[in-house]
Amino acid sequence: MDLLLASTPAAQPSGGFDLIGIILWPLKWAVEAVLVAWHWFFTAIGLPPGDGITWVLSIVGLVIVVRSALIPLFVKQIKSQRKMMEIAPELRKVQEKYKGKRDQLSREAMSRETMALYKKHGTTPVSSCLPLLVQMPIFFALFSVLNDVTKHASAGIGGVGLLNAELTQEFYNAKLFGVASLHETLIDAVNTGNTAAIAILATLVVLMIASQFFTQLQIISKNLSPEAKTGQAYQMQKIMLYVLPFAFVFSGVFFPLGVVIYWFVSNLWTMGQQFLVIREMPTPGSEAAKAREERLARKGKAIDSSGKVVPMEKYLAEQQRLYEEAEKARAATPKRQQPVNKQRAKKQAQKKPGGGDPSADAAGAAS
Repeated sequence: MDLLLASTPAAQPSGGFDLIGIILWPLKWAVEAVLVAWHWFFTAIGLPPGDGITWVLSIVGLVIVVRSALIPLFVKQIKSQRKMMEIAPELRKVQEKYKGKRDQLSREAMSRETMALYKKHGTTPVSSCLPLLVQMPIFFALFSVLNDVTKHASAGIGGVGLLNAELTQEFYNAKLFGVASLHETLIDAVNTGNTAAIAILATLVVLMIASQFFTQLQIISKNLSPEAKTGQAYQMQKIMLYVLPFAFVFSGVFFPLGVVIYWFVSNLWTMGQQFLVIREMPTPGSEAAKAREERLARKGKAIDSSGKVVPMEKYLAEQQRLYEEAEKARAATPKRQQPVNKQRAKKQAQKKPGGGDPSADAAGAAS
């Protein structure tokens, strides 16, 4: 604990104006603080302070802190996605209304009606991306922290916060399994001919890409309703499912080992979180929702009209009550009289008790 308290912001090397560095400074400070705190914890329970596994576990701890903090945003994301699916039919009607109209007035009117729908239902397409948008600056801050380790260790200085000169040197010297430095990239490993590091980094990059792919596949294959699979958003998701892995292939080779570990562990968290959501809170009408209903039915339970899990007896009683209410409402609704022509009206009048030919009645009255 003394090391944690004694750590102070170190002087940075002089240089030009660094706008990105200024923007990322608070996040880098927070990232360093979490890393140092976890490093202190693992050192306190007996792990070697300069060992690679101690720093790897500190990065895993950083993932736990970041993703736990993002849980409220994740819940908001799920609600937003549900609302977006609910208004999908209305959005399609707006799109059909202005289909083929490319003039400025039509485009503005379509935009206004679309935004009015979003406002009415309290959602926007951006809301479903909030966790990723919030996490990206943290990811870049970690990338910057690890990227600066080499030059800071060479200069004998620390980071922007609690990662002081001593800890920076420790981090720089730490190697996973004794062969791969946490600040080393796949390109660095290839240039130095470090075969073991190449194998570790290549394996982790592949796992990072595979976990990202599987998470997205889980969503579009199990947790979308049939209606959602007919829109343009679904087609875009399918395209991104196969395009994103290529982006990670090219970017992953430039990520330091520590960043690759962070991203991979974060993907594992997402997979687990997504599995629980799809299993316990599936999208209505999706394959996952049907599977959940079958599981509940085997246990003698069902989902009532409010979305709560209740015993089957209570569910059946509610369905019977709703049916009876619907029947009463239908019986109380006045029947609409269908228009009839003169010939049909004459026949209907003749069939009534006391009915006869109106013209004959009139003739009899005249005589």
